[in-house]
Amino acid sequence: MMQAHPEWTVLNRGVNGERSDEIRTRFARDVLEARPDYVIVLAGVNDIFQGLLPEAVERNLGPIYAEAIDAGIVPVAGSVLPYDAATERANLAMHELNHWIESFARILSIPFCDTRAAVADPRDGDRLRGSPDGLHPDVDGYRRMGEALAQSIEGAVEARSKPRR
Repeated sequence: MMQAHPEWTVLNRGVNGERSDEIRTRFARDVLEARPDYVIVLAGVNDIFQGLLPEAVERNLGPIYAEAIDAGIVPVAGSVLPYDAATERANLAMHELNHWIESFARILSIPFCDTRAAVADPRDGDRLRGSPDGLHPDVDGYRRMGEALAQSIEGAVEARSKPRR
């Protein structure tokens, strides 16, 4: 993302292993106070991994998106990434959550990025294309995810710069 857009300032406030409630707790300090133009919200896989239901994530993502919008920050809603050891139940929960994320982004008119598709194995969308540990994407997966996110942000920037009729 940074190589394609050296004019962008990118702050990485992601913390591996956090659930959506933990992200929500620190959102004001780590994002709202920084006042970025855009914030990538990628949350939910750790909740599902720990056995929580999609509704628990939705109760945190909705307010995160709303707080960003209220602060004049455009949230970019990312879908939940797969992980190789996910059970059938976990995969169903992730698909349900991703459907909600995409639908809610459409309702809020905020950018949606299918980060799951960017890192998923093309032969099995419930597994990672490549991974050093079965839980996280490999370097190529992160590159693909960054490219997909950059495209989503580029589209949002372009849409915002067009005059309204």
